[in-house]
Amino acid sequence: MSTPGDGSTLVREPSAGEGATLGEQATRRVSGRAWLLLLAGVALVTAAGAVGLRSDAQAAVLVLVVVVSLVFDYTNGFHDAANAIATAVSTRALTPRVALLMAAVMNMLGALLGVEVAKTISEVITPPDDLHGLTVIAAGVLGAITWNLITWYFGLPSSSSHALIGGVVGAGIASASTVNWSSVVDKVAIPMVVSPVVGFLLAYLVMIAILWIFRHAHPGRVGRRFRIAQTLSAASLALGHGLQDAQKTMGIIVLALVVTDHSDGNSVPTWVIVSCAGALSLGTYAGGWRIMRTLGRKVIEVDPPKGFAAEATASVVLYVTAYFWHAPISTTHTITSAIMGAGATKRLSAVRWGMAGNIVLAWVLTMPAAAAVAALVYGIVHFFGA
Repeated sequence: MSTPGDGSTLVREPSAGEGATLGEQATRRVSGRAWLLLLAGVALVTAAGAVGLRSDAQAAVLVLVVVVSLVFDYTNGFHDAANAIATAVSTRALTPRVALLMAAVMNMLGALLGVEVAKTISEVITPPDDLHGLTVIAAGVLGAITWNLITWYFGLPSSSSHALIGGVVGAGIASASTVNWSSVVDKVAIPMVVSPVVGFLLAYLVMIAILWIFRHAHPGRVGRRFRIAQTLSAASLALGHGLQDAQKTMGIIVLALVVTDHSDGNSVPTWVIVSCAGALSLGTYAGGWRIMRTLGRKVIEVDPPKGFAAEATASVVLYVTAYFWHAPISTTHTITSAIMGAGATKRLSAVRWGMAGNIVLAWVLTMPAAAAVAALVYGIVHFFGA
């Protein structure tokens, strides 16, 4: 058995041609037609929103904003399904179908565990009242959906959370709404930088501890035990994903209810919690195989101990930031950096830094790109609805 410093792993790495790829393992894929239908639906919502503005149909536009928010929630689940299960599937701790079902159930449960992150999201901007405010919110969500689709297509694990926040801020700036920059900096920008760094370092330390504790154990036995442990760590990560990401959509819907005087913003209605949890869970079960392939194989070759270390570490970061900081951090950023941290214990070159660089570039571009798309959508909808 190896020691932490000798550059070897606890279990044998699979060879380049050994076993089926994640794509070959996948038993469920969402076809291109589904994405065409989704894009058509987004276009229909945009057109209907413009018609609603012209006819002053506030209730109809509110319903449309809720629908498009739930569409975002669905794409969030689809886009981020890889977060919780990529390592467990790549190490064959779970089969793809079982992993997706487990992640969907845990996402649903996690979404029911708190609302503090939702309140943070609802305070990012202060849009105008009534129809104008609904237009701003809808444009922000559409900007986030568009960026999710772009990064899904290229298989890049960008942050749905930061896409949503960037979209809302972009629409707010375009509409001359009040952007609460102190909240954006304290609850979004700082955690956006800190959480991946913490995830990387903690996963590195946890993996070093695992290497030391099991330094005399038989590699095959260690691998089997950590495959079992990965079932628990993947479930824990999926629970944290539901806790974090469903609340972000809840916050957007609450914001829409506030600007139309249907809520005071101090609580989240039960129907909002349940509908967001359901949409995220359904999206998760649809799966995101392109991104799963990136996280599971293209960043590092993941074995069960590394997968466990990354998932357990990311889970802790998600829980702490949700319950103590009330910050909407990115599950994608956190688990990706944790995977890199666990992989770096073998040797720094074990991390495929070229792919990691592409991921970081997507992280940097997410908020401004979503903001730009949202500002454009706001301009189009407002022009035709004026």
